[in-house]
Amino acid sequence: MIPTSYFIILSAILFTLGAIGVLVRRNAIVIFMAIELMLNAANLAFVAFARQFGAENGQVLVFFVMTVAAAEVAIGLALIVAIFRNKQSINIDDLHELKG
Repeated sequence: MIPTSYFIILSAILFTLGAIGVLVRRNAIVIFMAIELMLNAANLAFVAFARQFGAENGQVLVFFVMTVAAAEVAIGLALIVAIFRNKQSINIDDLHELKG
């Protein structure tokens, strides 16, 4: 059986990569992918702790996080498409003013 600490270390690495992706990248789609990576890292930690303690609360919480992530993707991509139609760019540096 794989120890829970391995899953937590993997979760921390994935979360760190996602945080670095949000801070370093300037493309809006890549930033959304990094946010999704961070949410999935949190899901991995929830499932690992739920497995360790034999509780199902962590797995139920994962379904809520997945729901929020799906809503975030739908709304975020709609905003990106709307901004791209107006500005012809999805570079975050070009979007410092949201005037039409």
